[in-house]
Amino acid sequence: MAFKYLDFTHDGSTILFVKIIMYKLIALDLDETLLNSDSTVSEKNKKAIQAAKDKGVKIALATGRGYETVQGTLEEIGLKDKPGEYVISFNGGVIVENKDNKILEKTPLDREIAEKLFQKGLELGDCIHIYTKDKVYVQNYTENEKNYLNGKMDIDEIDEDSLDFLGEEEIIKMLFVNEDYDYLKGVEKQLADLKNDIDVSYSANRYIEFNPKGIHKGMGLRKLAEILDIKPEETIAVGDNINDLPMIKEAGLGVGVANTNPDMISECDFITEADHNHDAIAEVIEKFVLTD
Repeated sequence: MAFKYLDFTHDGSTILFVKIIMYKLIALDLDETLLNSDSTVSEKNKKAIQAAKDKGVKIALATGRGYETVQGTLEEIGLKDKPGEYVISFNGGVIVENKDNKILEKTPLDREIAEKLFQKGLELGDCIHIYTKDKVYVQNYTENEKNYLNGKMDIDEIDEDSLDFLGEEEIIKMLFVNEDYDYLKGVEKQLADLKNDIDVSYSANRYIEFNPKGIHKGMGLRKLAEILDIKPEETIAVGDNINDLPMIKEAGLGVGVANTNPDMISECDFITEADHNHDAIAEVIEKFVLTD
């Protein structure tokens, strides 16, 4: 439960309006938000999530990863293969019900657009990720990226000059890797001719990500809320980076953790005192859901 206040002065007196919001859906980013630096969920966060579930609140992972790669985290928080529980994956490109990973919504990249992106990545010499429904293919898989992804997901390393190797397999999302944020912003400018075809976001301070136009975590949260017949103002979204910003702005309560990208702090309704390594999710749930 949370309280929203609106006050104003009239004839020297202050009138206070209080609206009580019962939050019913919480969307949680994974890396640098729910997960510690060792890619696990803290015991305090687990207990808080369970307490929210006991009150009937839905907990949905909202991630740039594919849903197949987050099964370990779902198991940690007791949501793996559960009916009536959900994941917003691929930055909103696929929404699944956890039971049997049933796909409810799926929006792949246009193959011609994906090929243009792939050729641009080859031209730049960047490490490229290609996400299909079931696999992650990586071109120019650098040692730095291998070390970063260690334990996070399974990778199929490739050395291709086009996307023809995929046959008819759909591409859900693509991304390029570079730890220089200014460089990534420059890449976005070089793709100006595709601005009407792709949605661009940034994550983990190393990725520029590409989804179909209009597909992002905010859209995913909105779609899931509609499926569950939950009002937008009854949702919470928690994240730390630019690809989380659409859902933070879409949610009734948009929360950034203490380690949130400084460029988006002003867009958040609330910033936690704790960072991802110190139970930020427990702080949010205790403050806005478990408070009577």
